[in-house]
Amino acid sequence: MKIAVIIIRILMGLLFLFASITVLFHLFPKPELTGTVKLFNEGIEATGYFMPTLKIFELICAISLLTNRFVPLFTVVLFPITLNILLFHSFVDTTGLPVGIFVFASNLFLAYHYRKNYEPLLTAK
Repeated sequence: MKIAVIIIRILMGLLFLFASITVLFHLFPKPELTGTVKLFNEGIEATGYFMPTLKIFELICAISLLTNRFVPLFTVVLFPITLNILLFHSFVDTTGLPVGIFVFASNLFLAYHYRKNYEPLLTAK
């Protein structure tokens, strides 16, 4: 189990590191988008702040996962991001669904592994 946690943590960290750096530093040209994917992307980019903020959070989470620091905290921070990735690829662009499933399942796996850290938060007082 310990080796699986390390592998999943490193893979998630590398995935989010690559995704955040390529967007923040414009390393690759943007592909041509069509249909609802284009509409969705234009809406997010129209805000002007959302995509850079999201990618900065992803970069911080990736560094945390790769350095094995504050992993339970950043697993919680990543939950809404990975859920949105899964939902986006389930309903808007199904071509990336395997990646969405992997990212969300990996986040759930890490959350399950660190479940003892969340018990005080979930205890009714």
